[in-house]
Amino acid sequence: MPELTVTSEIYEEYDYKSKNSPSIEGNVISEFPFLLPTSTINARFDEDNDLDIERPQKETFKIEHSSKTKLALVGLQVWRGAFLLGDLLIHLGINGNLTGKTVMELGAGTGLTSFVAALYAKKVICTDIDVGGILELIKLNVKYNKKFIKSEFKVMPLDFKDTWSSELTNEMRGVDILIAADVIYDDDVTAAFVATIQKILDTTTPKTLYVVLEKRYVFTIEHMDSVAPCYETFLALLDKVKTGNAHSTWIVEQLPLDFPKYFIYDRVKELVLWKISSKPIN
Repeated sequence: MPELTVTSEIYEEYDYKSKNSPSIEGNVISEFPFLLPTSTINARFDEDNDLDIERPQKETFKIEHSSKTKLALVGLQVWRGAFLLGDLLIHLGINGNLTGKTVMELGAGTGLTSFVAALYAKKVICTDIDVGGILELIKLNVKYNKKFIKSEFKVMPLDFKDTWSSELTNEMRGVDILIAADVIYDDDVTAAFVATIQKILDTTTPKTLYVVLEKRYVFTIEHMDSVAPCYETFLALLDKVKTGNAHSTWIVEQLPLDFPKYFIYDRVKELVLWKISSKPIN
């Protein structure tokens, strides 16, 4: 049976097409516009003591990517969750919550949300599995978006199903915030992802993970209904780790999507945002 080919929904919702020629044959380059507000920390007041609000700048990320892929290489595309996570990072950034922090993205794909984090964080470590040219694609997109990268920026391999290198282990100790978007699309990958975040959150230095997922519904004869099997698997594995983990205290919460929208996309009801924090027990 041939492997399924998939295409991200975002390409049908808005026209992100660019006239730029891709560096890799078969790829496309999209331009993703977003609003970049000034920091609320440095708010200014006019002579009447009214808040002087500057209009957000209109900016654009230029991202090279595939327009369709096999399921195993979906990271070569851009998915809706990256935009929601980007919105959150801008919201955290303008309020000073990323200042001085080291951020690591898990399953970064094209690198888009890592570039958003790099606007505000002290250091960003952008990771993904080293297959299908994903890491090379991230490095290429770094070149396209240099002006947005204000932090120290590293691209490193991280396979949810493999052991960590000594370099990655050392980097992990200093990570404050982890981010991930659209990383569950298969039960095996989902289980490996949860095992990975368990290992990371239980290392030294308290850490916080923000993970954006999109519930993807399918109709099954077993349930005689539309269900989101990968999402349900994620919740079940997360609950198992949270209740059965003797090495750390986890705080798991689903966050409301009540922060501003800076990217152009459909913030559909299937998008969810989870925050997971862990403080290792001494």
